[in-house]
Amino acid sequence: MPVEIQDQDDATFEPEVRDERGMISAEYYRQIEEAIEERDVDALLNLTQDLHEADLGDIIEALGHKDRADFLELLADDFDFVALVELGDSLRAKIVEALPNDRLAEGISELDSDDAVLILEDMEEEDRDEVLAALPALERMHIRRSLDYPEDSAGRLMQTSFIAVAPFWTVGQTIDYMRETPDLPDVFHQIFVIDPGFRLLGDVSLDTLLRSQRSTKISSIQHDERHYVEATQDQEEVSRLFERYDLLSAAVLDEGERLVGVITIDDIVDVIHEEADEDIKRLGGVGDEEITDTVLDTMKSRFTWLSVNLLTAIIASWVIAIFDTTIQQMVALAVLMPIVASMGGNAATQTMTVAVRALATQELDSFNVLRVVGREVTVAVLNGFAFALILGVIAAVWFGNYQLGFVIGTALVVNLFCAGLSGILIPIGLNKAGADPAIASSVFITTVTDVVGFFAFLGLAGWWFGLA
Repeated sequence: MPVEIQDQDDATFEPEVRDERGMISAEYYRQIEEAIEERDVDALLNLTQDLHEADLGDIIEALGHKDRADFLELLADDFDFVALVELGDSLRAKIVEALPNDRLAEGISELDSDDAVLILEDMEEEDRDEVLAALPALERMHIRRSLDYPEDSAGRLMQTSFIAVAPFWTVGQTIDYMRETPDLPDVFHQIFVIDPGFRLLGDVSLDTLLRSQRSTKISSIQHDERHYVEATQDQEEVSRLFERYDLLSAAVLDEGERLVGVITIDDIVDVIHEEADEDIKRLGGVGDEEITDTVLDTMKSRFTWLSVNLLTAIIASWVIAIFDTTIQQMVALAVLMPIVASMGGNAATQTMTVAVRALATQELDSFNVLRVVGREVTVAVLNGFAFALILGVIAAVWFGNYQLGFVIGTALVVNLFCAGLSGILIPIGLNKAGADPAIASSVFITTVTDVVGFFAFLGLAGWWFGLA
């Protein structure tokens, strides 16, 4: 998106917001920094007033702490609060905490209810109540109702603004209603059909409505197959429903099956990204860490799992210590044993990643679990034999001892078999126990492959070569 600004020589040029890679361009970012440094409000407004909120959010994340504070201060009332929705949770919470409540209330009043809930949900209760008290009564009621639903539920995700009509209305009445009513959603894909108790009867898509005659009854063109979600339903389950039925929007019903809101595809795209991002981070043991976190926050986020990994490393070292005499008599074992453990760990990680993702998307269930387990174990064993042959030849040539090649090859087959088995069974077991397999699987699997790898290789070597 080109934005015209004036340089010091009054020559007009148009810096591009994003470069060919889709990143904020260096030239555009430089202009933002210069405007902030010179506290040039006019230049900053020219650069940002026509920006999409996603671009504005990326700029805020890219700025340093001081520049970010100055940026918000200079924009003042011209800052688009929708950009806060595009930020990571921790950065958004810090910005919201720094803004005065009266300014927050003014900005939030212009947002959709779902965006307002996202900003308010992490605030201190006292501050949140103060902001809500400054909002119009109807808007305040809708937001409070959404905040009463569990975190990461459909109720938190929904917009409370939607269009609902009676089944006896005609197409003409419905179109006239939409033309004449000012307070309608900015974007919508469906019109919901309800009974007098606000219970959902069906829906009518806009393309069906526009193709129908004005005299046609809504009841005759409504879709009776209802794709709806419950307000308390987890957002990940909602995203799977959208994916399964290729939905653009879905009605949200309360416990009495009354229509209370609507969820649209743009929110679901954010949920899918958020859930995938969460799984990847948990597999790496970094929790909810974000790129904008401080050094101290990042250290705290990683310290716990590094501590657990230290414990598993000590267990593996204890296994090695059992065979210290064996290693002293045959130094080649010390050179080769990390290979067995490393190969097992990588093979297990591959299996674990597939299993965790399949569990998250509900592709792995009781009807196919045995087939998937069998496949993973078979793949692990076949890879084990293939790499056992390769590593066995390398070890035999390297140390001039074909028996050593046979020993390490056998140990590799054993470890890759255990890696494949543990890589699939541990995530399934943790999931059955109610634990998040993305968080805990890697720790258990690393322990299994290290312990089994060292024990199999050193134990087999000690027995084969008669080392005491």
